[in-house]
Amino acid sequence: MMCVWPVAVRMFRRFMTFLAVTALLATVIPVFSADYKAYRSLDSSDPIIFLGDSIIYGGRTITLGERTIFVDPRLDNALADNYRYVYNSIRDAVAHLVDGTENDPMRVLFAPGVYWADDPDTPAVVTGKYGREPFGMVIRCENLHFIGLTRDARNVVLASQRGQTQGAVGNFTMFDFHGDGLRVSNLTMGNFCNVDLDFHLLPSLGRKKRSATITQAHVAYCHGDRVVARNVRFISRLNMNPLNGARRILFDRCHMECTDDALTGNGVYLKCTLSLYGQKPFYTTHRCGAVFLDCDFTAGGSNRDMVFCKAPGQVTLVNCRYHTGDSVYVGWTNYPETWQRCYQAGFTMNGNPYKIGARNPENTVEMDDLPLLSAFYEVCDGDTVYNVYNLLRGDDDWDPTGIRGMVGCGNMGTALVLNRKMASIVTGGGSICLSAEVMRHGGYELLKESSDSNENIHWRVRPGFEDMVELSSYDGDSIKVTPRNNTDETAVFYIEAYTDCGLRGAVGVSVSPSVLPPPDFVGNTRLTMKGGMLVADYTLGLCGRKDESLVTWYRCVDGRKNGAIPVKVSRGRVPERSYRLTTADNGYFIMARIEPKHRRSEAGNAVDLIMKRAVKPSDFGETDISRTGGSDIYETDFRTFPTVNQVRVIPGFWTVDGYKPADTAEFPWTFDTDKDMWAYGRGFNGAVGEGLLQAQRGARLMYTPVNGHYGDMSLTLQVDPTKTAGQGFGSATGQYMDICLKFDTRTLTGYGLRIIRTVKHAKAVDFMLVEYAGGTVTPLTDPVSAICYRTGCTIELRMRGDSLAAHVETSTVLPSNSGLATVVDLSATVTPNAFGGAAIQHTGTCGESTTMLHRLKIEWFGPG
Repeated sequence: MMCVWPVAVRMFRRFMTFLAVTALLATVIPVFSADYKAYRSLDSSDPIIFLGDSIIYGGRTITLGERTIFVDPRLDNALADNYRYVYNSIRDAVAHLVDGTENDPMRVLFAPGVYWADDPDTPAVVTGKYGREPFGMVIRCENLHFIGLTRDARNVVLASQRGQTQGAVGNFTMFDFHGDGLRVSNLTMGNFCNVDLDFHLLPSLGRKKRSATITQAHVAYCHGDRVVARNVRFISRLNMNPLNGARRILFDRCHMECTDDALTGNGVYLKCTLSLYGQKPFYTTHRCGAVFLDCDFTAGGSNRDMVFCKAPGQVTLVNCRYHTGDSVYVGWTNYPETWQRCYQAGFTMNGNPYKIGARNPENTVEMDDLPLLSAFYEVCDGDTVYNVYNLLRGDDDWDPTGIRGMVGCGNMGTALVLNRKMASIVTGGGSICLSAEVMRHGGYELLKESSDSNENIHWRVRPGFEDMVELSSYDGDSIKVTPRNNTDETAVFYIEAYTDCGLRGAVGVSVSPSVLPPPDFVGNTRLTMKGGMLVADYTLGLCGRKDESLVTWYRCVDGRKNGAIPVKVSRGRVPERSYRLTTADNGYFIMARIEPKHRRSEAGNAVDLIMKRAVKPSDFGETDISRTGGSDIYETDFRTFPTVNQVRVIPGFWTVDGYKPADTAEFPWTFDTDKDMWAYGRGFNGAVGEGLLQAQRGARLMYTPVNGHYGDMSLTLQVDPTKTAGQGFGSATGQYMDICLKFDTRTLTGYGLRIIRTVKHAKAVDFMLVEYAGGTVTPLTDPVSAICYRTGCTIELRMRGDSLAAHVETSTVLPSNSGLATVVDLSATVTPNAFGGAAIQHTGTCGESTTMLHRLKIEWFGPG
């Protein structure tokens, strides 16, 4: 009895659970008992006959077995347990997989229904393991086939509902497949984190999206080769990832819905439909790129500029149609490079012929009349046959569409790959070698058999730049390039390789003239002072060339250059020959370091000019920082701002460093203290022109004024977020920017404005006033969600007595239908302090998530 009792208890509990679940679902979906004869298909128009040990579908009897299992979520536990190869959940089914073979694959047959790879009702926030993303299911099986028993892929749904910061820490991924020979057909694979799940066969099985705020929510990774998705609907939004990672993969008559950074970069897409709700469906492509054959793209967003890739990568489109609104431009990439080559043939936009990437025409190869077209399709007996065999043949003769005997080309290259993408060479400094190789799709070399086309490689220089280089040959797999630039300017162009069939590849080349010796100083060099201004007085023997010397100004603690800290630098080939003295210079020896240079020289040996005495108040007088109407003003456009790390907190200096605030502790990131945290340079996307950018996550600036008691204060900062849609930062993972005033840089105490991305909105940020106390941040106001954190954003922060206020607006024309604020005005009553410091703390990711600082103005209104 002691052995039987636990079994009886488990059976009783299972029976009671069954009764409870049955009662709950009785009014929702039919549940079939142990009598399989009661089974009825959910889709009566496309019936499945369930016979226990076999099923009949589509007129075929399918015997169930170790490698052919049947799953239907409407079956009760008793019925499923009664048959060895029958299951009522995807998790139970996957637990019984065995490796298949090419001739006898492991088949999982799904009846119509919704199958959750991860329980969407589990309140726990899931996290990844071993440094990877969190997964719904990790599946290891060779030659696995997931097959929906339906003609309508909407009727079988494999689902999850988690994404970054929305039920998960990290980019949640529904499936992680391991194994060759994966096939998925006649079903939907969707991460419904930001998309409603509508199930038309039984609406009660539908589910509203977890959040309207779009976040990274993946569908599937796969690790293997020879993967096919046929008649599959892939549904998500950001970073969809439909079976990303396979060596070779075919999407055959699939449908995809996504926003950005979403598609498989080496896929062959045959007769697919793609609904694009973002601007760029690929981050980039790889292994000779992605190929679209007879596909339809529908742009569903409001973007006026659409591209295929964020970063340059090869894309080929053959007989594809793009459907969008009027006056929309379609390009290949956000950041065109001269080396990029993409291919199109028979491409139309809204029914009219269209050349993709017309702003950078060298990037586009129109192959409508080129022999190369045979690599992608042939006309056989009047029918168009897409040459998937040539594209996916690999080295093992794979033929996923069974057309090998119908096409003549099976060993034709689709990419011309060069040994480098960019090269910088200097006249007189030696030559470089360029080589090119014809590759088949997937990064495969041509097979050792007769090529299907003339693959001889030729070379040419971009017209107009032929005199800048000498090519050792204009034919062959490799050539030597010798620079011959005899001008004073650097020439930037491309050298292109091409084949007779139409393949092209290029390398972007920068050819500088020969380097001349640095110019010599002529006569005396000295520092002069007049009206609070120091001037580096020097003359160079420039031989008619423009002075581009690097002049850097330092504060030193004595006349022997000790403790030198840079306070002004030269950029943009403009030497900063003058330096205005301020209160902060009082007591320091100012030094100018001159590194002589012109356009064709490197910087020469530096000459240091240093004051013979320390700066005293009479030197700057009323010039001070900048005194206007009783206030002191500090202003900078950051063009001469030193970006080298300066980690000390010193009165009168900027602290330029990195810092990870305590309120970001739950998000693992760090920075390299050996590298600069800030950089001055040219922006992209929403960051217009040049300015100061974060070089690492955690970049921080703090200004410590000279010692004293400070009263009222204001700060105005003009910025351009690189993000263009109003979201400001990469994701809602503790990414924000704080702008602080009335701030003690030593104790991190004062007041500020926080701009932060949250999970509430995909195209807006939250603004709130905050108080710093020893580095701990407390909100002073409720957050306001607004869409004004865009190009041309002006942030005003001011403290008057006990009143703290912020105003934020943008010059960008904003959408009128967002329902969110377009201008931000916040205020709070606070306790005054005598601090006068300012700070900017950025915790966002870098690259495309930076904020460019254009201009800063700090004003102090009298003592505290």
